[in-house]
Amino acid sequence: MTHTETAVSPAAGPAPGPVAGTAAGVPFLAVPPAIGGPHAPLVLALHAFEPPRGETALAGTLPLASLPAWRVYLGLPMFGARLPEGGVAAVNELGRADYLLHLYAPVVEQAGNELHAAAAELATRFPVVDGPVGLMGVGAGGAAAMLALAESDLPVAAVGVVNPVTAPQRVIAARERRTGAPYAWTEEARDAALRLDVAGRVSDMAARRQIPPVLVVSGGQDEVVPPDHGRGLCTALAPYTGPERVRHAVVPDLAHTLGPEPGLQPGPPTPGGVLADRALTEWFHRHLSEQ
Repeated sequence: MTHTETAVSPAAGPAPGPVAGTAAGVPFLAVPPAIGGPHAPLVLALHAFEPPRGETALAGTLPLASLPAWRVYLGLPMFGARLPEGGVAAVNELGRADYLLHLYAPVVEQAGNELHAAAAELATRFPVVDGPVGLMGVGAGGAAAMLALAESDLPVAAVGVVNPVTAPQRVIAARERRTGAPYAWTEEARDAALRLDVAGRVSDMAARRQIPPVLVVSGGQDEVVPPDHGRGLCTALAPYTGPERVRHAVVPDLAHTLGPEPGLQPGPPTPGGVLADRALTEWFHRHLSEQ
């Protein structure tokens, strides 16, 4: 399918198909609601470092097809259209030099910080409801979505994350296992890890008038961020949200990656992916309709 950037008038109703473009410098793929009125809620979604590692891949992996909302899949910094000069090789070199300080932290922090400006521009271009947005993320994209609650004033109605990187130490440890090379922890790296510890930032999230409802979906086969870490995030959130506004769901046969390499296009549907998509759809349908 070829996607082209198109202006969609708020009075025109949903577009006939996906729309690709850029909002506040962030590449996106916007998918209109299949059903609904002239204006629909907006859900912003962030992909992972692993498959799905692009807007199109995430849109096909977690389509939320029956949700009466605009789903806008955003590209992370240093991925896709925003690869630095030198392309994938340059990104890999950043990771080899210092995975946390040169790659993971800059991407996750910038992705979270970009959400407010991107949402504001998207609201002028698509017929979306004037109100809080939904946030969805996978892996590192899930960490960026959660950090946005701590560091931005973007109004958020509900959050749904899959295998979120609750702390960067988890991906550093996985990388050490894969490469056999230990990571050289410095004071700067420890400070960054503390800043990016999602569960540790819950008190900052609580500075909002109210933390929105949060769904954490963990893969039972996730060896990078095992389900206990998703459960721990929910436990940290519960005193601030109320137990009925936070949910932890474990999908037994879901791994950390949600598709095959190279991760730029969606893979065939899997039972685990379908269950994760269903849980997210139900969560957003319930909580976006409350707004």
